[in-house]
Amino acid sequence: MANKNINNDELIANIVKGIEAVKGENITIIDLREIDNTPCDYFIIADGNSNTQVNAISGSVQKLVSKELRDKPWHVEGEDNAEWILMDYVNVVVHVFQKHIREFYNIESLWGDAKITTIDSQY
Repeated sequence: MANKNINNDELIANIVKGIEAVKGENITIIDLREIDNTPCDYFIIADGNSNTQVNAISGSVQKLVSKELRDKPWHVEGEDNAEWILMDYVNVVVHVFQKHIREFYNIESLWGDAKITTIDSQY
């Protein structure tokens, strides 16, 4: 179960690092703290080019967060078909999509009032 004493900034930095380690693309951080009745404080969204890469991104994030912060997600969904994997770290929820699935659901548009940060990957 997720450790609630972990700093959100550390968790987010390690999640982003895990995504970048396997060349996840279009990393977006949505800050939901100023919006009422949200399911968490942050969404982190990224995409991969195939179900293999989506699974690799999920695995990389989980491995890195476990190693660096000794934390694991409270819940993970979607690993079977790897079109959209959700990792719930309680205050931070990570969504890893295949590109076409991300475009279809466009969940960023649901949170128009939130502060959205795009990460420029350096690879």
